[in-house]
Amino acid sequence: MGSVNLAYDYPLLGAFWTVMWIFLWVMWIFLLFRVVVDIFRDDSMGGWAKTGWLVFTIVLPFLGVFVYLIARGKDMGAREQAHVRAQLEETNRYVRETVGATGPANEAEQLAKLSEIRARGDITDEEFRRAKEKVLH
Repeated sequence: MGSVNLAYDYPLLGAFWTVMWIFLWVMWIFLLFRVVVDIFRDDSMGGWAKTGWLVFTIVLPFLGVFVYLIARGKDMGAREQAHVRAQLEETNRYVRETVGATGPANEAEQLAKLSEIRARGDITDEEFRRAKEKVLH
């Protein structure tokens, strides 16, 4: 009989508060990890400062996180953006190298452009020859 009346033993408001506390707990863990990652990512802090903040957030997590957010939270977004920008630039550099920004096809394109410039008369035959040697070597 107890399982039939389970809905009556655990009212809707109780379920709401349980879900609310679980959500707040997950958000707290997310915020704690975000602060710890920001501590390690911040290049403007020295090793002792990083150690101090890390010990503070581990020993007194609630107070440590809130004090960190008040003291250094303003620049957390800027550090995150710089990190993402650096990752994007590294990915773009890797893609350019992998695709072959310095391959035979690129050399052919450069030679074709040089020929067009020479045909227009913007460079002399001697300048074309020197530029061609640079492209090929």
